[in-house]
Amino acid sequence: MAHQAGGQPSELRPVPEGLEAQAYLQDYATLLEAVPFPSVVLDHRWDVVLANAAFASLFRAVGPHPTAMPGDNFLRFVLFHPDAGTVLGEHESRWCLPMLAHLAAAVERHGHDHGLQAIRRDIAQDPIMEAAYRHGLPHWIRAVGEQAVEHDGSVRPLVHPDPRWGATDCRLVDETPRTLRDLGYTRLTLVLRPATARRRPRRAASHLTVVPTPEA
Repeated sequence: MAHQAGGQPSELRPVPEGLEAQAYLQDYATLLEAVPFPSVVLDHRWDVVLANAAFASLFRAVGPHPTAMPGDNFLRFVLFHPDAGTVLGEHESRWCLPMLAHLAAAVERHGHDHGLQAIRRDIAQDPIMEAAYRHGLPHWIRAVGEQAVEHDGSVRPLVHPDPRWGATDCRLVDETPRTLRDLGYTRLTLVLRPATARRRPRRAASHLTVVPTPEA
């Protein structure tokens, strides 16, 4: 997908109220940095609250973009950054559509959130992406099942710029403790698999199709 998002950058991330919450996040950032795999803490808009060095390293070859950098808003990166498909393998069917499904659910829960509405408006500006969101997404969910939408436990292809990993798979693991959840945050870790475990060839990045062929 090579759509350039034309909207505004995500809203400034709010600082949690209370010294204890701020202190918790500072200590949690230290914990996150000790994790060898890419790990990130996100709010309900998919704004990045915390990310470790392994997460930054995964996306280090990504070019600049005014509104869709992976360290700012991961949802915008997946949907709108032209380089997303160079890191996220099988970009459209394995990454874009699950993220669109999560966006649809988030819009239902937080309908008046300005950040989510801005992403929704940017999708509406692209006729193919809008068709995928309105019509292709429900068809895809029926075809592949609700489990394909879930992040936790899903195995997805990616291409790491470090040749020790290269074209491989990662398992997404939701590691959100209660305190983070109470703050409205989610933590995801991408557990990388050795490159030798990679079985599928990576498809070249292309624009989002309305109804992709379900994966077996």
